[in-house]
Amino acid sequence: MDHNESIEALLATPEGSQLAFAREKTRLDDLAETLVAFANAQGGTLVLGATGRARARAEGVRDLAAARELLLEAALACTPPLILPLPHAAQSGDAILLLASVPSGLSQVYSLHGKYLRREGGTNQPLAPDALRRLLTERGDVSWERGAPEGARTDELDPHKVNAYARRIDPEAEIEPLELLRRRGCVVMRAERNDTSSSPTLIPTNAGMLLFARSVEERFPQAEITLVQYRGHDMADAFEREDVRDTLPEAVRRAERWLMEHMRRGSRMAGLERQDWTQFPPGAVREALVNAVAHRDYSVRGEGVRIGMFADRLECYSPGRLPGHVTLENLVAERFSRNEGLVQVLADFGLIERLGYGIDRMLRQMGDAGLPPPQFRETAAGFLVTLPGQPVEALGPEGLDTREWVRQGFNERQIAALIFLAEQRRITNRDLQDLHPDVSPETIRRDLADLVERGVLLRVGEKRATYYIMK
Repeated sequence: MDHNESIEALLATPEGSQLAFAREKTRLDDLAETLVAFANAQGGTLVLGATGRARARAEGVRDLAAARELLLEAALACTPPLILPLPHAAQSGDAILLLASVPSGLSQVYSLHGKYLRREGGTNQPLAPDALRRLLTERGDVSWERGAPEGARTDELDPHKVNAYARRIDPEAEIEPLELLRRRGCVVMRAERNDTSSSPTLIPTNAGMLLFARSVEERFPQAEITLVQYRGHDMADAFEREDVRDTLPEAVRRAERWLMEHMRRGSRMAGLERQDWTQFPPGAVREALVNAVAHRDYSVRGEGVRIGMFADRLECYSPGRLPGHVTLENLVAERFSRNEGLVQVLADFGLIERLGYGIDRMLRQMGDAGLPPPQFRETAAGFLVTLPGQPVEALGPEGLDTREWVRQGFNERQIAALIFLAEQRRITNRDLQDLHPDVSPETIRRDLADLVERGVLLRVGEKRATYYIMK
């Protein structure tokens, strides 16, 4: 189904618990009520420019910029302000529609002018007192990311990083980048304390500082990623360590590069075919890293994200236990974002999927690599993900997995010849003799001849000019 067909299918769908339609001229409060109702339920999509009765003949949006501004202002009118992906345009025939998506798994309870709503069927219904109490219990208190550090000022934000982000989202947003940050919950309007006469000013929130500060470490020393590679299966004296302290988008990029550079890589023989492999699936490592950074509890001080790479596994620890109603039993199916502002900006940077944790993708990538599934465990104060890795005990000096050659009955000199070929591309009798000086030349000749007979090597040339290559 192409994009246009999917839009037409959407328009043919009746309004429901996760879909609503509105005319272009709908009042801001009416749009905000629907956004609140979606946010307090399972999320949903609001289509602006189509009506419930005549969706097949969508009236369309005439002023796209004004309609997008209306939707974003409706999101900001909610209490607390609702952080949404930027509304995107879609076409139905000659009509342009605007789609606003409210993510599922939000960590706050939302209201409009003191009214709490929830989407039920195709309508916005007031939340009964007992349902509101349950929702408040499930979702907890106001998130840490929406607070502001004591005495924080906007000049603590790095203008180059802010402008680069605005340019990535929308070139027009670079004109007023702080307005974009306000919509992302990275800055808020606040009056000076003990000065009710002064007009409110913009100050950065905790989320804004983590994402765009000139120096994150100065206010949030806990926002670090510690990377350690151990040579064996246990923590030991022999290790390599890196501490990453930076704004979250750059910290994720730096940590990912380090992990990819320090991961064992090699090849294995599948029959006579050489296949490259990595110690851990890069996609699964990236999911574990980004999820740890995006969903950790930043109110926990004195602890950062820790990733340990061992010979047989990778362990990724993040401070803070599972949030909200998420448990180890429903981890794959449920969605709950402790830090929806951080998640949205990291999604804008292309570092994380906005609508989910990516646990299902991690499971799939581990399975595709022929590895056991990840292990998830809650500790006393955190969450631990363990990725089993490719076994490295059977690796040769060049990172080759030699177990298949052993199963085929090759002796140690023949395996040494194949490892040599993996790096040098060709081998001679003299090369193999140098590797095994205590073995007779006749034995060396027979070893290579046997590999030729088995169809593994190809002999090239005659007499002293003879050499061998992988067939």
